[in-house]
Amino acid sequence: MRIGANYLGNGECEFTVWSPTLNSVAVQILTPQPQVIALKPLGEEYWQTKVSDVYPGTLYRYVVNDENAFADPASQYQPEGVHGPSQVVDRQFEWTDSHWAGIRVESMIFYELHVGTFTPEGTFTAIIPRLAELRELGINAIEIMPISQFPGDTHIEATLAYRNWGYDGVYPFAVQNSYGSPADLKQLVNACHEHDIAVVLDVVYNHFGPEGNYMGQFAPYFTETYKTPWGNAMNFDGAHSQGVRNYFIQNALYWLGEFHIDALRLDAIQAIYDLGAKHFLWELSEAIHHFSQQGQRWKRHLIAESDLNNPQIIRPAEVGGYGLDAQWCDDFHHALHVVLTGDRQGYYQDFGKFADLAKAYEDSFVYDWKYSPDRKRFHGVSCRDRPLSQFLVCIQNHDQIGNQMKGERLTQRISFEGLKLAAGAVLLSPYLPLLFMGEEYGETAPFIYFVSHSDPDLIEAVRAGRKEEFEAFHYEEDPPDPESAETFLCSKLNWELRHEGNHQVLWNWYRQLINLRKTHPALLNQDRNFIEATSDEDKQLVVVRRWCETSEIIFVMNFNSSPVTVTLPIQQNAHKLLDSADSSWSGSGSQAPEYLSVGEEVKLQPTSLVLYEVDR
Repeated sequence: MRIGANYLGNGECEFTVWSPTLNSVAVQILTPQPQVIALKPLGEEYWQTKVSDVYPGTLYRYVVNDENAFADPASQYQPEGVHGPSQVVDRQFEWTDSHWAGIRVESMIFYELHVGTFTPEGTFTAIIPRLAELRELGINAIEIMPISQFPGDTHIEATLAYRNWGYDGVYPFAVQNSYGSPADLKQLVNACHEHDIAVVLDVVYNHFGPEGNYMGQFAPYFTETYKTPWGNAMNFDGAHSQGVRNYFIQNALYWLGEFHIDALRLDAIQAIYDLGAKHFLWELSEAIHHFSQQGQRWKRHLIAESDLNNPQIIRPAEVGGYGLDAQWCDDFHHALHVVLTGDRQGYYQDFGKFADLAKAYEDSFVYDWKYSPDRKRFHGVSCRDRPLSQFLVCIQNHDQIGNQMKGERLTQRISFEGLKLAAGAVLLSPYLPLLFMGEEYGETAPFIYFVSHSDPDLIEAVRAGRKEEFEAFHYEEDPPDPESAETFLCSKLNWELRHEGNHQVLWNWYRQLINLRKTHPALLNQDRNFIEATSDEDKQLVVVRRWCETSEIIFVMNFNSSPVTVTLPIQQNAHKLLDSADSSWSGSGSQAPEYLSVGEEVKLQPTSLVLYEVDR
């Protein structure tokens, strides 16, 4: 069942809402002429009516049980914020992406961005002028953090009124009004496709935010059976859950169909609780795959963020899986982060050996039914039956930066040499790589958790929760105030840095790595049987060998702060493709031979990466 306000043209609009518990529902038209029209009950617990003389821009609410009025749970636009009325939207848009054939998920180079801090303007359309440079870098997929309407303090300056990472959204169908209109988002997607860039949208199906959350007034969207870290769990398997499942399936189809979005990143699917025979994710995957097969020019994708280390999420349905296309692999990030930074607090205590990183290259999950000291239980299961191309990895993302007490990026945590090493570790891996905005040039601004609420009690609760979150990391001071406008403003990018000094060197280093990844046959091969990784705990080295039928590469990463020598496991001579220590990359000067004979030692500079191609 399609829900929400569906403008049919010629001043006619169809209103549909799901509610199995209400005695009556009426649509209250607020502009231009106030009127109230009752909705009629349909089958399967839905209510519907068609109203004439209603045009795009009309404001409306639903009156429930002849008493209170609330915005549409499936509102497509909230021009006055989460507490205001909904607005009827004109779906017409002149798309010019008829040439677009999509990008296979296994070929994507992801670039995660937050609309509000990516540009000074903080809007959808302000992103468009930057697309050409992202494409020049080699990016072919931007991943946009959640854009569903979230709360804000509308009593302050408009550009500061709405500050939120996006995971506190309460209207999943409504684009954030401070970012722009639905047409503005379509303009951005259209421009991305013109630049041969796919668009991945981060969506939250595990909870609603605390402010402006009126969903419970309409239907049992929530359950007391399960709890999430962020609020009430969604009712995916209890009484009346079919309406909740349809709500989110329709939401996914709305973004993919109405806005030509290429893929959805499903936030924290471990908090989507469903003990029914057919998990919601399985049903969602079926719906998306069916949509892709129904006359669509390109396939749409589902990518899960999950800390379960469970390949069932990405296994095909015919072998008992949910059929999603890919999932995040936190173990790779954690293993790499710890050897780069030395962090051992919180969940980082599960990592620290160079063998962990080597295992992450070969097996994806370091914890594949191993005892986790942080969790104090066994965790994960082997995923070696799934191809490497189904796993997404990174060294920075919004969570891992925001999980630092002051939102420090790696730029503040490790050396310039370490930044180059980290980039190579990710981009030379066989996994789907994700960059976080500004990473490519060593952005110096932090990315701190920020919000804007109007309820003083809620504000204090968020502050207290943020402090509690860092207790496990034993910091001696409080984190920055998430409610402060300054916390938001200092998280905006300094985009102009990309043309200065080592920032430009790093940008060119990323571009070179991405180009190699896209063109070298051995790096294009994502077969799990064509990669080997070894480690040396004493020398603090990890060596990775990748190959295909026609070519072979081998790279060695030195995490030691001192020079070391190593003999690489090659059977034929090799020639050097890259050395992060080379003076052309602002390094101290390469000591590794240009041409490497079998059995010859390679001298590695501190904190560096050297890449060889084996002669065949």
